[in-house]
This record gives sequence, structure tokens and C-alpha cells, in this order.
Amino acid sequence: MSTSYRVGIPLLFVAFTTLYLFSTSSLYSQSQSLNVRPNLSIQRSTGSIHIDGKLGDHGWSSATKVADFIERNPGDNLPADVHTEVYIAYDENALYVAYVCHDDPSAIRATMSQRDQWFGDDAVVLLIDTYGTATVAYELFVNPYGIQKDMLWTSVADADASYDLLWESAAQRTSDGYTVEISVPFSSLRFPDRPEQAWKVDFWRNRPRETMKQYSWTANDRNEQCWPCQWGTVTGIRDVKPGKGIEILPSFVASQSGSLSRPDGASSRFENTNPEGELALGGKYALTSDITVEATYNPDFSQIEADAAQIDVNSTIALMYPERRPFFQEGSDIFRTLFNSFYTRTINDPIFAAKMTGRTGKTTIGVLTAYEENTPYLIPLPERSLLFNSGKSTANVVRVSHALGNDSRLGMILTDRRWDKGGSGTVAAIDGDFRLSKSYSIDGQYIGTHTRELFDPEANQYMEGMRFDDGKYSTALDEEKFYGTGLISRFRRQARSWSFTLDYDHVSPSYRTETGYDPLNDYRNLSLYSQYTFYTKSGLIERIIPKTYNLKRWFWNGSPKASILNVGTDLQLRTAQTYLSFYYSKNTEHYLGTRYADLWETGFNVNARPTAGFGFGLYGSRSRGIARFALTETSESNIGFSVSLKPFDRLIVESDLSYSGADDWDSETELFSGYISRSRFLYQATRALSLRVIVQYNDFAKAWDVDPLVTYKVSPFSVLYVGSSSNYSYVDFYQDEPSKWRLTSRQFFMKLQYLFQT
Repeated sequence: MSTSYRVGIPLLFVAFTTLYLFSTSSLYSQSQSLNVRPNLSIQRSTGSIHIDGKLGDHGWSSATKVADFIERNPGDNLPADVHTEVYIAYDENALYVAYVCHDDPSAIRATMSQRDQWFGDDAVVLLIDTYGTATVAYELFVNPYGIQKDMLWTSVADADASYDLLWESAAQRTSDGYTVEISVPFSSLRFPDRPEQAWKVDFWRNRPRETMKQYSWTANDRNEQCWPCQWGTVTGIRDVKPGKGIEILPSFVASQSGSLSRPDGASSRFENTNPEGELALGGKYALTSDITVEATYNPDFSQIEADAAQIDVNSTIALMYPERRPFFQEGSDIFRTLFNSFYTRTINDPIFAAKMTGRTGKTTIGVLTAYEENTPYLIPLPERSLLFNSGKSTANVVRVSHALGNDSRLGMILTDRRWDKGGSGTVAAIDGDFRLSKSYSIDGQYIGTHTRELFDPEANQYMEGMRFDDGKYSTALDEEKFYGTGLISRFRRQARSWSFTLDYDHVSPSYRTETGYDPLNDYRNLSLYSQYTFYTKSGLIERIIPKTYNLKRWFWNGSPKASILNVGTDLQLRTAQTYLSFYYSKNTEHYLGTRYADLWETGFNVNARPTAGFGFGLYGSRSRGIARFALTETSESNIGFSVSLKPFDRLIVESDLSYSGADDWDSETELFSGYISRSRFLYQATRALSLRVIVQYNDFAKAWDVDPLVTYKVSPFSVLYVGSSSNYSYVDFYQDEPSKWRLTSRQFFMKLQYLFQT
């Protein structure tokens, strides 16, 4: 197939859809009045409120009511096609919000699941920005079973789904819909210590049917890039105090493990270790209404659910995994930066850790220190990264950010790691986000780094003898010292129709961060991303977004590294909550001294949820790429499929399969081929008690993992886990024994932790 033909197909497709939608698109009209940044005054409840999903308590009689919701998505401030009422009140302990959602009871979608585990359900949403700075906000979701989901939104990193807050919720099905009650204790929130609060708040309702419809109390201006700036302002909350007191979180972890071994002169056998148990202690104390100190000794920082395996057979960089450990959730928004200057999973196995987080006025502060047993050491290079265990170290992080008003902020971060065996890594950075108008903004971060390598002859025997920064330094750990710099600068437009991001960033050859995640260095990038969104009133296609991305990358010395031209289109349909995307990219890359000039990739992605109990996803790509280890051009194929099933409201089955294979482009010799499959079964017996089983197979490693787990969860922090993890491999390295599948390792574990609050 000729290059011009491959390029022409996607360009013609984008051109056709653009012309089609120019002829059919129009702005939605609005017949009702809009709540544009409304003000709402509430009053203290005149009676008690019991959170049971029923609104019969006397305390609701004095609550303030709002009912004029609009459709914010996919419609553009249209009148809502279902009726929603919200009641809001407070007392000295908590904020109370109730939703009355009118609907056809037989059409409501809901799942009885563990906290944060439901998806695709009807739900109500409470959004709160307690400081009114549009830099951090709470997102609280509740489905018709009263099951919670919460996130912490920040202007730097968007929504963090791993965040957990202590709050109450309950729901009831009714003859004409469902009702939800929410109680958010003031002790769980952070807000200014002043006589009367003025919080930015919005109330939403999600209603998934053929499309995911979203209704809100406040109007939505799609030309306004600041999301919380458009919420309403709630006043009248007087003489309340944010969280104070002491929280103690003791935990006990017991485990017993075993592995397949072969003692000298004996046949292989499975050997079990003696059971072990450890106590851990964590605590939190509010120094003031805005400043919190948290510490933990001998913490169990293991994750109850193992990370999903990722295909990395043709990757030369260390992988990044999401953070799910509770200790890092308090104040997690404070430490976020554009660069991953503080990647919490670099604090891997601490003996002790402590942090202080808080806000004073418009300034947020975060300080963290940890002493750990096994430290990951990441060496970034221009085309690959090296990762190994470097032993004991102490890490310190200081972060300060100041809101400047008008959705702008300025911040700094300082991180430092010191190894017991010598060596250090220090990062100092400033960052900012400045709003120029409703739709335009600039943001960026500048970093300076200093590295003094540790001396580790044992690790050096496994290191490759490479040099960097024009041969000035080596990858050997030989106590070399060097400085480095990094920069991100972006000019952005975010609007209803046309959006773009113009980005220049660079990282010097001697840049290194040992508390962050930056796996590559020695580059300069200039990129432009642009998209245009078309909206239609009727027909199968609801929204179409043609887009393009152009990247030029150079090495630090100015020689070319890579170029990418990507064109594509996203489609949103008015049936089965269907989303489709198609793309084509034309690439050139210099890799290990060789120029690969005719690289390309084309692919697609489809996601749909036809019914409440069935959803699926499918993606595929075909490319002419680089085999990073064989140093040859490849014909590579990737395909993946995922399905989610809900046979009934208490059972969820999630399965996915990812395949990757590549042949030599010229000889058609197979270079690699394999897949990873993962299935996750979740059964919710009661709101607290659940059973989960994960079965995963990695064809590249020829290994099975089977992980059952029983959970009894009273709250996000008071929980009992009992489970096991078993690993099976196809063992063929015992010459005098037949090759076969064997249990190669196994662990039984139990974890009990309970949160005490005073």
C-alpha cells in the first residue's frame, strides 16, 4: 500500500465528516431561565436527620430546596427531561443533602457493590469547593443502592479516583424513582476557619440510558475552561469548625508463604515458611483547623489487589502504576505537579513515614518524610531507563502552592532523597497555571536537579556500560555529581467547539529525579494538539470530534529524534452509549543511531454499554514500528477486548484480553507474540461483605495468577481482608523432571485495621 494512499484515507474521512457536520450542526436553544453562578442561602436544621434514604425526618422541614435542573450533557443547557429536587441543610456536625429523583422505576440502573466499584449506574453527585479557589474540589457520588464513590479533583491533575473520604449515604427505591440522603461530617472536610462559610457547590444527576445524560443545578458554559468557577455559591453555614481531633489507625497483618525450590541433590518440592504477623500503627492529628499531621510506623504498604499486568515486551522504560495506598490520600492534591516530580510509589517499603498537609488562606502546604528499607532507583536515558533496588534511604518532600485568584496559582516543590550507603538526589521546581480569559490559559513548570550518585559495586556488575551527556558521565554508580533541568510550558484554549494545546518541553541529558517518575531524558519537544467538536440535533451521530496532533522531538544537542503526525476522529452515538475513535499516524524516529523514516500506525477503539448488565470495549492497531531490542522494523499488531457483565445487581464479571505480536518487516520472521488475559469476579453479599476472585494469565511469562479475597469493609479505613495469592508457571528448567504446570509460589494473608476517632 502506498504512503499517499495510507495518509489519504484518514484525511478524506476527517474532511468528509467535517463538511457533513458543518451543514448539520447548530447550537441548542434554551427556553427556560438558567442558574448562572447562582447564590443559595441555607439554614441550620431545626431537627435531627437520620441517614436512611427516607426524607421523613423533622430536620428536612427547614431545608432549602432547589429543583430547576438543566441537561448539561449531551445537551447544551436544555430543559431536563426528568424532574429532580435537592434539599440542603446543616447542623453543628455535618452538611446534609437529599435528592428526590423522579423516573420510571423499571429503567433505573443500579449495582449493589463494594464502595467505588460500581459503574454505569444512575447516580447523584455532590460537588464542593470549600475554599472557592477552583484548585481543589470534592466529588461525591451515590447510586440508587446508596453505594458511595468519591474523587478529589485538582486543577493540576483532574480527578483522583483513589481518594477516599469518610461520609454517610443511603438510598431508597420509590414508586416514581429513588431518593438519596448524604451526610458529610465537617470533621472530614478542610475549609477556612471563619464565622460563615461561602462554598462553591453544584448538584448533579447522572442518568445512563441510550446516552449518558447529565443534569445539573447550575448552567454549563462550554466556553468557560474553569469548571468549579461555574458552580453556585452556598452561604449561611455559620459557626462550624473543620476536622480536628485525633485519628488512630492500628492494623495487624498475618501471612504465610511458600515457593517451589530444589535443594542440592534433591527433587524439586514446594516449601512453606512459618506464619508471620506484624503490627502497624498510623495516626492523624489536626494541629489547627487547616493543618493536619499524619504518621505511620511499620506500615503495611502492600496493595490488597495486585496491579493488572501490562504488556511491556517491546518497551524499554520502567512502567508506571496507579497509587492506591490510603496513607497518600490525605493532601494528595497538594503534591501534584505537571512533571511527576513526586511519584508516591517511589516510597516503596517504609519503616516510618510522616507528613503534614494543610491550607492557610489561599496557600496550601505539604511536607512529607519517609525512611524506607528498599528504594527503587531509576536512571533515565534518552531511549530507555534502568531500574533496580538501591537499599535504605530517606526521602523528604516540601510542596507549597498559592492561589492567585481568577483560577490561577503559583507553586514550588522541593524533593530530596539520601541513601544510607551515600548518594543523594535533589529536585527544586516552580510551577504555575495562569488564566488569561474564559478560554485561554498558560501553565508550566521549571525544574532544576542535582544528583550525587551512590557507590554500589554490586549493582554495577549488572549495569550496562553506557555514557550520557556527550560522554561526560556513565551509568555506573560511581559517585559522579551532575546538574540537570526540565521545563514544561503550555498555551491552551479550552472551549465549546475549538480547543488546542501548544506545548514546548525539554529535559536535559543529566536530569534525574529519584522521588518522581520521568523515565526518559535528553530531549526537546514542540507539539500542537487541536480538536473541533461538532454537535448535532438528531440522527445517529450525536457528537463528532476531528483532531490532530503534531510532535517534533530533538535530542538536547539539537539533532532530530522523532516526528509524529496523527489525525483522527472521535464519534459519540445516540445509541447504546457508544463511543468510537479512529486514528492514523505517520512517524519518523532516530533510535540508537539509526533513522527509521517510514513508520506508521492506524487503529480504532470502540466502547459501548447496550444494557445495564452488559458493556464491552474493543481496540486494535496495525503499525510499522521498531523492535526496540532486535533493532529492526516490525509489522506489529495489537488487539484487545474487554467485557463487563452484571447477571444481577450483586454480581459483576469483568474480563479483558490484550494481544500483541510483531514480525520482522522484511523477513516476516516472528519477533514476539503473546497475550494477557484477566478476569475479575465480584459478589456483594451485603453492603459490607464481598467476595472477589481474580484470575490472570500472562502468555509472555507462561504464568497464571489466582487471587481470591474476602472483604468486610465498615468504612474505607476500617476493614478486614482474608485472601490468598497463587502463582502457577510452566516449569521446564529441571532437566531430570518432566516439564509441567506447577504451583511456584503462594501466599495466604489476613489484614485487620480499624479507625478510631476522637
